[in-house]
Amino acid sequence: MSIKYTPDHEWLEVHADGTATVGITVHAQDALGDVVFVDLPEVGKTFAEKEVAGVVESVKAAADVYMPVDGEITEVNEALRDDPSLANSDPLKAGWFFKVRLSNPAQLDALMDATAYDALLKTL
Repeated sequence: MSIKYTPDHEWLEVHADGTATVGITVHAQDALGDVVFVDLPEVGKTFAEKEVAGVVESVKAAADVYMPVDGEITEVNEALRDDPSLANSDPLKAGWFFKVRLSNPAQLDALMDATAYDALLKTL
């Protein structure tokens, strides 16, 4: 398994079976503040890369969650829907948003690894 990052502050944990788990980064949840609501995509829906797949709302702002790669939603995090604060307390584990079956795994090559993402954060 490997972790990839987008410039829009989503992370993907890529699994060997051609799926990935998607969430928002620590930086994203820090910038948003206390998350109070998440709008998750419908299981079975297909999205194109960079298409809005969900929304996260905090006490400060609302932000779109973009689909990092082309794919079909296979699962959503119902625990996150019930307790949106998981996006703050555990954004890289329990606070995941959805799982996706990758349509075009080659798109992963355009995403950042942890070193590149850390470099991006230093420019913000």
